[in-house]
Amino acid sequence: MPRYTFENTKTGKTWVDFMMIAEMEELLEKNPHVRQVLFPLNIVSGVQGITHKTDQGFKDVYSKIAEAHPNSNFAKAHRRRGIKEIKTEQIRAKHRLINKKEHGVPD
Repeated sequence: MPRYTFENTKTGKTWVDFMMIAEMEELLEKNPHVRQVLFPLNIVSGVQGITHKTDQGFKDVYSKIAEAHPNSNFAKAHRRRGIKEIKTEQIRAKHRLINKKEHGVPD
């Protein structure tokens, strides 16, 4: 059933009620001091990632934020990195694991 918003013009009181359209029409006929209040509709225009894509300008903003904070998780996801930088990070991670094992540090 649809939801309708009504206002009593004598008292100014506003309320919401669930009813069929026939019941709403009957209520308005029997009570001339009651009027229906109309609100704009909430329309969903699409779903992010399916119908909308992030434009290049916003991706550039992400990239600048990531460059300002290079060690953050955000930077790992959004910063443009070259192959050399990626391979260097992989080697560092590998050697961190080796050092932990040599010194008996648990994972």
